[in-house]
Amino acid sequence: MLNDLTPSRSALLELKEDREVMREGHAFLDEKRTIVAAELVRQMKHYARLRKDFAARFTQAALSLKRAVVRHGLEGLQCYPAGDPDAWRLRTERHALLGIPLVDATLSAPDFAMPPIAGQSAQGEACRAAFRDLLVLAVSLAAATDNLTRLYRDYRKTERRTRALEDVLIPELDEVLQELESLLEAAEMEEAVRVRSARR
Repeated sequence: MLNDLTPSRSALLELKEDREVMREGHAFLDEKRTIVAAELVRQMKHYARLRKDFAARFTQAALSLKRAVVRHGLEGLQCYPAGDPDAWRLRTERHALLGIPLVDATLSAPDFAMPPIAGQSAQGEACRAAFRDLLVLAVSLAAATDNLTRLYRDYRKTERRTRALEDVLIPELDEVLQELESLLEAAEMEEAVRVRSARR
C-alpha cells in the first residue's frame, strides 16, 4: 500500500483520518455484535421452551391419535370434522433489531363447537383438540426458528467484518502509517542537513 503513496504530510493526514473511520466502524460493529449475541441467547432460550413444549404436546397428540384410530378406525377418523379454519386467525408482529427483521407469530384457533353427530366420541374430540393445540404451537415455533436463523446469519457476518478490521485492516494501516512517518522524518532530517550545509 505504501508503494502507491507519495510520502507527504497530506497523505499522512488522510491515512490517519481513514484509521479513525476504521476504528469508529470497528467500535460500532463490536457493539452490534454484542447486542446481536445477547438477543441470540434470549431467542435461543425462547426457542428451547417452545421446542420442549412442542415435543410434549406432540407426544400427547400422537397418543390421542392412536386412541382415536382404535375407536373410529383410520377411515372413520378421516371423516371426523377437524374444526372451522375460517375462525382461525394468524397474527404477526414485525420488528427489527439493528436492521435485522424479526417476526413474532401467533395462531388463534378457537375451540370448534361441533354439533352432535353420529359417531362422535371423547377420543375423537381429544384428538382434534390435541392437534389444534399442536398447530398453534407450531406457528410460534416456526417464527422463533426463523428469527434464530436471521440473527445467527447476521451475527456471523458482523463477526467476520469485526475480525477483518481488528486483525487485518487496522493493523496493516498502522504499519503503513509508521513507515510513512519514518520516511517523512528521514526526509525532514535530510532537508535540515542540506539547509545547514548550504549555509556553511
